[in-house]
Amino acid sequence: MTDPRQALIAAAQAMQPLGLNRGAAGNVSVRHGDGFYITPTGLPYATLAVADIPLLAFDGTPTGRRKPSSEWRFHRDLYAARPEVGAVLHAHSPFAVSLACLRRAIPPFHYMIARFGGDSIRCADYALFGTAELSAAALAALAERKGCLLANHGLLVAGRDLAEALALAVELEELCEQYWRACQIGQPVLLGEAEMAAVLDKFASYGQQ
Repeated sequence: MTDPRQALIAAAQAMQPLGLNRGAAGNVSVRHGDGFYITPTGLPYATLAVADIPLLAFDGTPTGRRKPSSEWRFHRDLYAARPEVGAVLHAHSPFAVSLACLRRAIPPFHYMIARFGGDSIRCADYALFGTAELSAAALAALAERKGCLLANHGLLVAGRDLAEALALAVELEELCEQYWRACQIGQPVLLGEAEMAAVLDKFASYGQQ
C-alpha cells in the first residue's frame, strides 16, 4: 500500500509541470485518520522526502520534523466541515491569480463551470494569508463547491482524493485562462439559469463508469 506521504509528494511535484505552480508556492494536503498530511512551509517540492511531511491533528497540533504550510488552517477547516473532502490543493497559477487580483468571480461562460458544483466560481474575500479570516472566507466561497478563487492570491480546490484535487486544479486554471482570453475579445455570452440547471443535473453522473 502506497504511503500517503509519498502520494502527497508526487501530487506536489506534479503541480509545476501541470502549470499550477513554481518554486515552493502553494500547498497540498491529504486526509489521514484523525488528521491530515500537508506539505511543509518553505521547502521546494523537488527536494521533499517522506520525513519532511508533517501530520496535523484537527486541533492544529503538528507532528514531524518540519513546520507545516502557513495555510494549514483552511485545509484543517475544510476537512472538519466537509467529510467528503479527502484532499485540498492551493496554487498560485497565473490565470487564476490574474482573475483573483481583479477579485472577479467566473460566471457561467462555459458549461464546465458546473464541474465545481454550481453556476459560478466564486472569489473569496481578501484576508491575510495563513489567518483564520482567510480560512473563513475560503469556506464561504467553497460552500457547496469544489473550487474557488482567493482574492489577490490564487486558487483553492477540494477533492475526494489527491487525483481529483489535481484534476480540479488543472480544470480551474484552464477555465480561468479561457475566460481571460474570451474577455480580451469581448464580453462572453453567458449560459442562462435554466441552461446551467440542466448542466448541473447532467453532472450528477458526469465521469462515472
